[in-house]
Amino acid sequence: MQPRNMSMSGVVDLAAVKAAQEAKAKAEQARAEAARQGGGGAVTPASLVIDVDEAGFEQDVLQRSTEVPVVIDFWAEWCEPCKQLSPLLERLAVEYNGRFVLAKIDVDANQMLMQQFGVQGIPAVFAVVAGQALPLFQGAAAEAQIRGTLDQLVQVAEQRFGLTGLTVDADAAPGGSPAPQEAPAGPYDALLEAAVQALDAGDFGGAVQAYKNVLADDPGNMEAKLGLAQAELLQRVQGLDPQKVRRDAAEKPGDVAAQIAGADLDLVGGHVEDAFGRLIDTVRRTAGDDRDAVRVRLLELFEVVGADDPRVVAARRALARALF
Repeated sequence: MQPRNMSMSGVVDLAAVKAAQEAKAKAEQARAEAARQGGGGAVTPASLVIDVDEAGFEQDVLQRSTEVPVVIDFWAEWCEPCKQLSPLLERLAVEYNGRFVLAKIDVDANQMLMQQFGVQGIPAVFAVVAGQALPLFQGAAAEAQIRGTLDQLVQVAEQRFGLTGLTVDADAAPGGSPAPQEAPAGPYDALLEAAVQALDAGDFGGAVQAYKNVLADDPGNMEAKLGLAQAELLQRVQGLDPQKVRRDAAEKPGDVAAQIAGADLDLVGGHVEDAFGRLIDTVRRTAGDDRDAVRVRLLELFEVVGADDPRVVAARRALARALF
């Protein structure tokens, strides 16, 4: 099973926007308390990889996740794929230089944690960010794919929750080599950050404009394209009456506007396949401008979910069959 692309928190679930705000506030409070108590100093590279059990889970994972993303590696001694994945994750934890901490959990000794996370097979990798758990991937995977998932994780942690990671003591690194310098901020970082902040505040119109400002100068900026599609979706559904939209969509299968609104609401609620299926069925029933309007909206929803998502890949094939 390959790593799944991680969507930015709150992009297809209005409730998640509020949850992200609350988690961010709790994380900031926890960091402030740690600072008052003299915490928050530099850590050694060795402390970026820790063994965690049920007794220490709350402190080592949940509390720590208010300072830095915690990646959890569920493993066992008898698991052959684990013997390939675990060393890779350990190396990346050090290489990422404090952007995340790796928590290793032996499932044989910690069955309760395995059950609580719903682990069906190992290796299984999860993350906890500001107390919120999310699955990353299951099974062995290529290093490039894992790096992509980790890059998205640290980006979400920083943009949504303000978690910039831990400071690593360069002198404690093997050979005393200094920690790598952070890359300079890109030319559109301020605008992209403004868009994220607008999303967090529920100002979807402001987020739309901020992403458009980036795309005006850099039409190929993928982060802005994805963010714009997500912000526009949230803006469209913000004032809708969910009960009326669902009733109209059920009672008026031939009403293109009703089906498009229903699909938007489906996607925001996390019902991705329902949203895609609704619009593909509408494509089959329509022609001309109506069909084109449905097709365009479906392509926009593909952008929200992500081109590599298997549900998008399947829906693209179904759309092609419906059109041709």
